[in-house]
Amino acid sequence: MAEHVSHSASSDSEDSDILNLENDEGWEDAEPDEDETMVVSLIGDRVFPDVRSMLRHCKDVHALDFLQIRNELGLDFFGSIKLINYIRAQVKDGNQRPDVSSKALFEDDRFLRPVLEDDALLYSLDDLEDGEGPRADGRPATVEASEAMATSAISMVIELQEQLHRLQEQFMEYRLAVNKTLDDRWNREETVSTPETGGRSQPNGVTALRDDDSHYFTSYSYNEIHETMLKDTIRTDSYRDFIYDHKHLFQNKVVLDVGCGTGILSMFCARAGASKVIAVDNSDIIDKARENIYENGLGGNITCLRGKIEDVSLPVKQVDIIVSEWMGYCLLYEAMLDSVLWARDRYLTPDGLMIPSHTTLHMAPLTDPDYIADHISFWQSVYGFNMNSMLAHIYDEVLIRDLKSSILAADSVPFLQLPLLRTTKSDLTFANRPFTMELKEDIDALDGFVIWFDTFFLPSRDDAVSAYARAEDWGRRGGRGVAFTTGPGGPETHWRQGVLLIDHGKREAKALKKGQVIRGEIGYKKREDNSRELDIEIKWDVAGSEERGKQLWFMR
Repeated sequence: MAEHVSHSASSDSEDSDILNLENDEGWEDAEPDEDETMVVSLIGDRVFPDVRSMLRHCKDVHALDFLQIRNELGLDFFGSIKLINYIRAQVKDGNQRPDVSSKALFEDDRFLRPVLEDDALLYSLDDLEDGEGPRADGRPATVEASEAMATSAISMVIELQEQLHRLQEQFMEYRLAVNKTLDDRWNREETVSTPETGGRSQPNGVTALRDDDSHYFTSYSYNEIHETMLKDTIRTDSYRDFIYDHKHLFQNKVVLDVGCGTGILSMFCARAGASKVIAVDNSDIIDKARENIYENGLGGNITCLRGKIEDVSLPVKQVDIIVSEWMGYCLLYEAMLDSVLWARDRYLTPDGLMIPSHTTLHMAPLTDPDYIADHISFWQSVYGFNMNSMLAHIYDEVLIRDLKSSILAADSVPFLQLPLLRTTKSDLTFANRPFTMELKEDIDALDGFVIWFDTFFLPSRDDAVSAYARAEDWGRRGGRGVAFTTGPGGPETHWRQGVLLIDHGKREAKALKKGQVIRGEIGYKKREDNSRELDIEIKWDVAGSEERGKQLWFMR
């Protein structure tokens, strides 16, 4: 215990001596001095200890008076940053006497990015606000600079307030749409339907509502289908070209995009000058569309709403233009046009435009022995095995193929025209549409029929499309606007053509001669168990031949 006390006393004495600084000489602060600021000249590589000496050097030696230029051009804080980086960029490129006569030379926001890493001049702009003497008009330079900065700050605050207000409005619209969608969904789940409403009977005796939409909208939630459509340049370029070539139609207009997908058409319209675009989609892709729109700086012009167009509440009473890419295989598969027509009747102004404005369905007879051999006869001997069971229902489904025009046995004929301003929902289901086609060559057999459509984008409500107009030569014949075809006569699109193979059954197909006429009727109707699927029926009769028949094909 004694040793411990003695040691402690000795330690206390030593500590006391150490802390007694009265007799110490040359004691220095433990804190290091701050690094000296080094400012690189605007012209050349010379380094200065402070900003003012550097600016005087540039003024006296290089005739570059930064403060005078800044004041004469009325630059605010950000303008001064752009000027500095512009001058440094010019000097870096070898121009020792950069043109600084106009701020238009450096208005680009890329000049906000520092050219010189850790540029001390950029960090010292505030120190320059104490002025370099009076201006020619007698006012201190700092007065105008301060006023300019204050004005800029006020403008920025106002702009941010407006942006915040727009975002709040869009959020409210989105929340209302979500609430309405959830309410509708809950109401549907609580409602017990009857057989008359199209419900399906469940084991417990309750009839559930039929759902034709869930699979349809889910299929558009994934990237692959949108990538396919966007890479279809015939499709996407046609929309873009019409919109950009007719910007005067979109200037300050309100546009509704039905089924907006990734938002590409909405962004085209906004870039063309539309004051407001409302983008509606009922699949998960709407979330990505919203991100795409904000990523491209168009969030102030485009409002995204999730839901079916029949269910959402738009933030406007009317729209000037409806744009939509609603076309399906054989034009009417998926029944999206029904929703577009509903939107037209509900929202389009009396002098409004539909984009696209017109579509025409075409058909032609098919003769293709190579295709029949590859896809039909093939099953009769597969590595020496008979697989005729695979032929069951092979003739029942519409096949989607890209064909060459050389396999068409006659010129195509139109069987349905849809002027979108006047088309009604009842026009989309039809029977007994007549057609007449004359064979242009001898053929071994009538193997089937081919269906495709043409699409037209016309700039005026008064423009019309002749029944025999062809999209592939529309421009060459002086047609207004833009047009494209999905037929064999044009470049391949993702729609391709619908192929309806004839099932000759046990009867052998008959050879036909050039000049023989095929007459018949064609009908479209929605499938009974799913309104988005399609049944196509054709009756045909070849004059002077036993070749005749009636067949039903479906699209799922």
